Amino acid sequence: MQLDNEFVRNTLSNVQMVNGDFGLNSSFSVDTRTLQAGDIYVALPGKQCDGHQFIKDALAKKASGLVVLASKRAELEALHGNALNSVKILYVEDTLAALITMAKEWRAKFTYPVVGITGSVGKTSTKEMVANILRTSGEPFYVSHGNQNTIIGVALNIFKMRPGLKAAIFEVGISERGAMSKIADMLRPTYALITGIGHAHMQGLGSLAEVAAEKRAIFSCFSAENIGIVNGDQDSIAAISYPYPVLKFGLKTCNQIQARKITIKNNVISFVAKVYKKKFSIMLQGSHEGSVNNALAAIAISHMIDVPTEVAIAGIQKPLAVQGRFEFCHTAEHGIIINDSYNANPESLKAGLLAFNAYETDLNKVLVLGDMLELGNDSAFWHRQMGRFLRKISGVKHLVLIGSMVQWIKKTAPLGMNIEIFETWQQALPTITQLTNEKTITFVKASRGVGLQNVVDAFGMK
Repeated sequence: MQLDNEFVRNTLSNVQMVNGDFGLNSSFSVDTRTLQAGDIYVALPGKQCDGHQFIKDALAKKASGLVVLASKRAELEALHGNALNSVKILYVEDTLAALITMAKEWRAKFTYPVVGITGSVGKTSTKEMVANILRTSGEPFYVSHGNQNTIIGVALNIFKMRPGLKAAIFEVGISERGAMSKIADMLRPTYALITGIGHAHMQGLGSLAEVAAEKRAIFSCFSAENIGIVNGDQDSIAAISYPYPVLKFGLKTCNQIQARKITIKNNVISFVAKVYKKKFSIMLQGSHEGSVNNALAAIAISHMIDVPTEVAIAGIQKPLAVQGRFEFCHTAEHGIIINDSYNANPESLKAGLLAFNAYETDLNKVLVLGDMLELGNDSAFWHRQMGRFLRKISGVKHLVLIGSMVQWIKKTAPLGMNIEIFETWQQALPTITQLTNEKTITFVKASRGVGLQNVVDAFGMK
C-alpha cells in the first residue's frame, strides 16, 4: 500500500505527469512557509492569492514535486524555465479537487477506526487528550496535526495515515454551510463526536440551530454500523432521533458517560466519572471546568476504539498543554500569561473567565480581551453580555480591551474597573507591558483574527 504514482494514475483522470514518479508515501503541503524538503507542493488558487505565485519558494525549499493547474503550464515554464526540471510535476484540471479526490481514495484503503471530532469548543483539547490515552496504551496511532481541521487540513492529514494503526483521530472544523458534509464524505469517520454547540462562526453558519445542524452533518455518511458520540447535555444534538447508535456524555444522569461531584480546589479539578456502571475518581490539573467535558468525550472515544477504561482514565490525567487554549506561559518579566488567544466565542469566553476566576493565586489579576469575531448581527449583544458577565469575576485589577466590538464590553463592564481600550494589539502592547510584571497573572483571550498571540509572543514565553 503506497502513495505513489500508480495510486495517482488510478485515482485521477485527465492528468499529465512529467519528470518521473513521486516518491513513495509522499507528504503534501499547501503552504511554502511550512513546507519541508521532500514535500510535494500543491498550488491552490485562493481568494487572497494564488498558490502558483509561490512555486519559486517551493523550489527553493527543495520540494520534491508539484501539483499545479494544467492551464498554467506554459506560464509556469516561461517563469521558472529549467528549474522545473528538478522536480516531479503533476498537471491537473483542478488542484483542490485533485487533493480531495486523492485524500478520499487514500482514506478508503484503511479499515481501522477513524474518529472525527467536531464542536464549537474543546475540539483540539479533546483530540490531544485522546492522544495522551493512546500513548498510555502503547498502541500505534495517528492524530491530526495542530488545528488543521478544514477540508484542506483534513486532506493533508489523511495522507499521513499508514497501515497497522490502532486508530486515526481527526479534528474537524467548519465556518460555512455545506462544509461539514464535504469533509465527512472525504474522511468517512467510523465514529464521530460533537463536543458541544456554541455561538461560533454565526456569520457563516446562521442561527444556533443551524450551527447544530451543520455540526451533525459529520454523521452524514453513517450507516447502522457507525456510532455517533454527542454531548448529552445539549438538546440541539442530544434530543435528535438518529438512524444509528449514539453514545452520550455529559453531566446529566441520563448519559452513558457522566461526571459527578465536580470540585475545584488548590487548582485541581476532582470528579467521579461514571462509565456505564463503573465509577472512577479523576483529578485534572487546572481550574478550567471545560476540561471535564473534554475528559468525558475522550473516554467515550476510547471506549469506541476498544481502549480499556482504566488506561483511558490514566491517560486523561496526564498533563496537557495545548497552545492558545488556556495555556500557562511563564515569562521572565511579565509573570504568568494564560494564553487563550487561539479563538473566542461567548461560551468559550465565559468558561475561560470562570476558570481564571477560580484559579487560586496571590498574584494580581489582569484581563486582556479582544473582539469575538464572526458573530453576525448579534455581535453587539454578545459583547454587552460579556461586559455584564465580568461582574462574576473578582480580583481583576485592570482590563485591557482590543478591537472595535469591545466598546460594548466597556459600556456594560462593572463600575470602578480600570479599563483601557485600543483598536489593535500593537497599540495595546506598551500598556500591557507596563501593567504586567512578576507579580501579575494575565488572562489573554480573543478571536484569532485579533492577533493576541502576538502579545504573548512579545513577552518571551518559557
